[in-house]
Amino acid sequence: MPGVTHDEAPLLADLMPWSVAPLRPGRGWPMAPDAASLRARWDTLVRATGEDREALFRPTRSRTPHTAVAQLPGHAGGTGRLARESGPCPEPVRVLHGPFDEQWLIPDHRLLDVARPELWRVAGEGQLFAVEQGYVPGAAGPAVLASAVLPDGRSPAGRPGRIRPLFRRPGAVEPNLAPGLAGHLSQLLGHEVTARSLLAFALATGTASAAGCRVPLTSDPGVWARGADLGERMLRLHLRGDGERPKLPGGRRPYVRAPLPARPCSLSYDADERVLQIGDEGVISPVPKEAWEFEVSGVRVIEHWFGARTADADAQPGSLAAIRPRTWPQAWTSELLELITVLALLAELRPEQRELASTEAPRITAGDLGRAGVLPVPDAARRPASVLDHREEGPDGQFALL
Repeated sequence: MPGVTHDEAPLLADLMPWSVAPLRPGRGWPMAPDAASLRARWDTLVRATGEDREALFRPTRSRTPHTAVAQLPGHAGGTGRLARESGPCPEPVRVLHGPFDEQWLIPDHRLLDVARPELWRVAGEGQLFAVEQGYVPGAAGPAVLASAVLPDGRSPAGRPGRIRPLFRRPGAVEPNLAPGLAGHLSQLLGHEVTARSLLAFALATGTASAAGCRVPLTSDPGVWARGADLGERMLRLHLRGDGERPKLPGGRRPYVRAPLPARPCSLSYDADERVLQIGDEGVISPVPKEAWEFEVSGVRVIEHWFGARTADADAQPGSLAAIRPRTWPQAWTSELLELITVLALLAELRPEQRELASTEAPRITAGDLGRAGVLPVPDAARRPASVLDHREEGPDGQFALL
């Protein structure tokens, strides 16, 4: 409404009150862009003994090969001392390692300094995660991203944000919304507001601020419907199609025009030719300028993604991180083509986002939510839910009831 300022819009932190800080692995080698390298790293670790194993592991104050910890919820990693481990590698799982970058992780609690078990406990079918980006003054890019796989919360600019699960319990049960919020919005708008539709609206309209992501809620049913629909299209792109892989129309789809080199170490872009040059020989085109320039927290996503797959080339010889593909895998090329497609399609939605942001419509402020009794959020809503009758293996095979 006229006169409503940006600072009066409610914070995502109040709309989705339970959040978790980013994971802190403590060592880089348990994560990689390919699963085969992780299995090879694990095998190298368990073949080593004594001081050699400890040096490969890279101990910290939180984790050494002698640390006893519980299993990660939902995964069958060992709970005995890693110094005695001789079994096969736990099956690597997909995680989101920074914006739009799905990588692989060994899901073993003994390898991760701060794994955030409360996140693993609620991950799985039906769960989505909103990843609020850390605030970087003047930086371009979305304030919040979404993921179906567990995110580590890493920010390309080094500013940690928050991970907000859409549901508070396993099995996509109990929406992570301020108590009374969904009912209040549903009454104002005249139709049901769900946790997913609110997440979609936040993707379409959320803006960064020093206080956190602000979401300009509206009481206008038409504007809400436009925002939720736009956000749902964005959400499906964040989720890589949510079942159907995203595609650009024929004639605009990126293709490999010249094979990528075995070990590319450079990346450049020709805006006039719409060509992405990978190494001295590799060529992908057409690549829209908007995809190349797409940023999160002020960092170009494609450059950041490429760097994550070439940085280990300088890893210390003999370290676990140095175990990596000898040649550029075909799977990475396919992932790069899909990344270009996703970023291009998201960039095409920006005019609709700008039009929505400029729409004059009644706004719901944080003060309005306070007067409706939705805010302030009770402290219990900011804490993880208790998961009763849920047994998890603790250190050295003991069980705990949570």
